[in-house]
Amino acid sequence: MSFLVLSVGSNANAADPRPNVVILFTDDQGTLDANCFGSPDLHTPNIDFLASRGVRFTQAYAHTVCCPSRAALLTGRHPQRGGVYHWTQGDMNSPKGINLFLEEVTLAETLKAAGYRTALFGKWHLGAHRDFGPKKQGFDEFFGIRDGFIDNYNHYFLHRNGFHDLYEGTQSVDADGKYFPEMMTERAVEFIDRNRDQPFFLYVPYNIPHYPEQSLAVHQKRYRQLEDPARRAYAAMVTTTDHYIGRVIKALQSADIMDNTVIIYMSDNGHSNETTYRIRGKEHPSGFPEGHFYGASGGGNTGRWIGHKSQFLEGGIRVPAILSYPAKVPVGESRDQIITAMDWYPTVLELCGIKTNPEAPPVDGFSLMPICKSADAPSPYGGVLHFHWGSKWAVRQGDWKLIGVDGKQNFQLVSLADKNPETINHAKQRPELVNRLLVLHQAWAADVKP
Repeated sequence: MSFLVLSVGSNANAADPRPNVVILFTDDQGTLDANCFGSPDLHTPNIDFLASRGVRFTQAYAHTVCCPSRAALLTGRHPQRGGVYHWTQGDMNSPKGINLFLEEVTLAETLKAAGYRTALFGKWHLGAHRDFGPKKQGFDEFFGIRDGFIDNYNHYFLHRNGFHDLYEGTQSVDADGKYFPEMMTERAVEFIDRNRDQPFFLYVPYNIPHYPEQSLAVHQKRYRQLEDPARRAYAAMVTTTDHYIGRVIKALQSADIMDNTVIIYMSDNGHSNETTYRIRGKEHPSGFPEGHFYGASGGGNTGRWIGHKSQFLEGGIRVPAILSYPAKVPVGESRDQIITAMDWYPTVLELCGIKTNPEAPPVDGFSLMPICKSADAPSPYGGVLHFHWGSKWAVRQGDWKLIGVDGKQNFQLVSLADKNPETINHAKQRPELVNRLLVLHQAWAADVKP
């Protein structure tokens, strides 16, 4: 595409090579669900290590579920602009459904045009159709799941009628019995070793701690003392996720390129409270019997916040996030300003010295470098955030958040400043504020509509 023409800054030379970029995107890891984010009951040494050598963001926002978060991350734009407004196509072999527009320019496409080797090992979830997908949007290599989740050992999507979902590009992979997080991490480690002498972009979107909660046995043992069985199961999944993050970090260290690698860690939404999922039907293709449980435990930690995945309350959209690159980013510090998943795109380009063609579609995110450099720098969002998924939406301005449903007038107006945040609906008492926020939402919705 003509607007992919790039210019590379002065740091792209042999004496000062462009940094590698690694994004570690976890799945359903809740608001405070790492030790360094306020959960002392969790063992997350590798996430904590990243925080110790980077900036930890305490008010980072992804989205309410998987698809829009991934669109925001990879395009730097509100997901609606790229056609991701509802669940994307899951089965590659089904009729064409919702897929991320090919016209959207992903971070992979931009970095590839600048000479980066690119790979995605893990979860795509932006449309499974064979005419779309990672290798159509800038990734040289792709191994993983094209939809949203699988059983980690037989690699079947388990909702409804189910289907097999493990691919090398668009080629189905039969690896029955092999643990998917292990397989995808092995591919990431091998990619790092093979590309240690050239700049690369490695996107590692883990499918865990998302259900089914199939943690490694060694991590299950660690949490036997926890009284709450839901927290026990979820904690083991978080530590299993941290373990595989550690494998990627170790590979970077072994290749002696850790100091020249930008590392981004973030979750795609809050913890899951989907605790009722069971296999339907007696002849499910996964082989599991009818009634087999594969849902979440619901054991996430949101602290003083309420809510969970699929909600616009803070527990559903506020997530842990870290940027680590000691060459240009402070180490061991935290920032409380509002940031979003859309900000990684422009931040990476600034750190890599890459400028996009001004004719390219503008991103909605902002570089985080001013915030990283100063804890007093204002958030570029000015306290205003917008979310929309399906027919549900939310707009936040300052401490106020209005949550609504398209075509309905039953608004929920909540405050982050209340003693118990977001637990009181102020809509009837503050109709003027409801109207003001509604106008903000409507103007934004009209702007981002494709």
